Amino acid sequence: MGPGSTMSHQLLPVLLLLLLCGALSSWGQEQGPESPSEEPPEEEIPKEDGILVLSRHTLGLALREHPGLLVEFYAPWCGHCKALAPEYSKAAALVAAESMAVTLAKVDGPAQLELADEFGVTEYPTLRFFRHGNRTHPEEYAGPREAEHIVEWLRRRVGPSATRLEDEASAQALIDARDLVVIGFFQDLQDEDVATFLALARDALDMTFGLTDRPQLFQHFGLTKDTVVLFKKFDEGRADFPVDDELGLDLGDLSRFLVTHSMRLITEFNSQTSPKIFAARILNHLLLFLNQSLAAHRELLAGFGEAAPRFRGQVLFVVVDVAADNEHVLRYFGLEAEAAPALRFVNVETTKKYAPVDGDPVTATSVTAFCHAVLDGQVKPYLLSQEVPPDWDQRPVKTLVGKNFEQVAFDETKNVFVKFYAPWCTHCKEMAPAWEALAEKYKDHEDIIIAELDATANELDAFAVHGFPTLKYFPAGPGRKVIEYRSTRDLETLSKFLDNGGELPMEEPLEKLAPPSPEPPTNSTVGSKEEL
Repeated sequence: MGPGSTMSHQLLPVLLLLLLCGALSSWGQEQGPESPSEEPPEEEIPKEDGILVLSRHTLGLALREHPGLLVEFYAPWCGHCKALAPEYSKAAALVAAESMAVTLAKVDGPAQLELADEFGVTEYPTLRFFRHGNRTHPEEYAGPREAEHIVEWLRRRVGPSATRLEDEASAQALIDARDLVVIGFFQDLQDEDVATFLALARDALDMTFGLTDRPQLFQHFGLTKDTVVLFKKFDEGRADFPVDDELGLDLGDLSRFLVTHSMRLITEFNSQTSPKIFAARILNHLLLFLNQSLAAHRELLAGFGEAAPRFRGQVLFVVVDVAADNEHVLRYFGLEAEAAPALRFVNVETTKKYAPVDGDPVTATSVTAFCHAVLDGQVKPYLLSQEVPPDWDQRPVKTLVGKNFEQVAFDETKNVFVKFYAPWCTHCKEMAPAWEALAEKYKDHEDIIIAELDATANELDAFAVHGFPTLKYFPAGPGRKVIEYRSTRDLETLSKFLDNGGELPMEEPLEKLAPPSPEPPTNSTVGSKEEL
């Protein structure tokens, strides 16, 4: 064999290697398993309980095949996702039964991080609705997580959000069929106000919407101009919202009108009504605490309700049954069940609470007078405070309450370090030994006081506390200076903070620590300072 043959044999493995590397390079970019664009053609998408199970490989295929696609991003460990699962499956069945042009799907977010990142998913569950294969602008579902609401939300997206009404019979049938029916009366259905009306109808899932331009219907309902009318099977029965001739229909104004007038004049507080009470965007709430099992208490409802109409939209009238599971509401207002019947007024924005000063019986007259007095600024708000314990200063950790906080914390001769805690707070319990040890270490320092205050039972004029534990240092001297402690909650670091006059030495790095806990979730926003 000649020299040329030998060289060919020597070059052959090299050429093969170069060709192979080139093929791997190009194929790897186009078809490699790590490529997010890989999408096997005609892949069968698996289903669970009637729901498509999607991955990064199959989402594109699903978008092409289904003109309406609702996708739930979930996490296997997420409790809210587990609670949603049966409702989501029920919704899939309802959609299929209606032959709606919508398909329900789900994505395991933690397992499909590329998809979660692509769609900005930061919490679970997150539901996104895709129309006509548009991958870039899905609409987020933020409504109630019950099957009926999910289906109604979808129904209003693939079909009309309001029923077109042609005659009196169809209008009356719609009004009779539901507790809350909203009908838009527009002389020109091509007007932009109609688009505003339909946009609101898409999301107001607790109301049914109708639409008409028929002159005979205007006449039948006593209307002469464009008007949105709310028909309801309680209280006043009807409320009208005339469209402004110059400004047209304002979405925000109409939304507030419907929320305000869809609320009953008197709402009984419970886990079902609580979300609506706080979604009503009425800042002033008047609460009547009574025992619904007592006839003498129930008789007070008549006078309470008689006063309500004149405050519609300004004050929400709420009844709290002290015999039900409402201890958290009582606690928030500093009441015992035995105090019923009792009136309390709260502004949910400022969290200021008010009580009648005269103790008159609950009548329409007394309720009206109390509301006017609070709204006119004639009643001072009250602050919750426990009584000062006789032995409040006998332990190394001093016990502060609302009634002795000012004189202790702002004593100009003392450096006072206070832990604001909640009895249920896990972080507070975890740091309790370190706080006790700190108090023991400095118990002989006459100018240092280590104290604690239950911020769920005591409110302060100086500031509000929303997270637990919150640690604040009140240095000696004039000026009512307050320094918030934000470092680690161990004895060594706490001691350095005290020894250095209320700040950590510069060389001391701030370590990451668990954030303060907000108040625990309850079935009531009334019981939570954070949400109020």
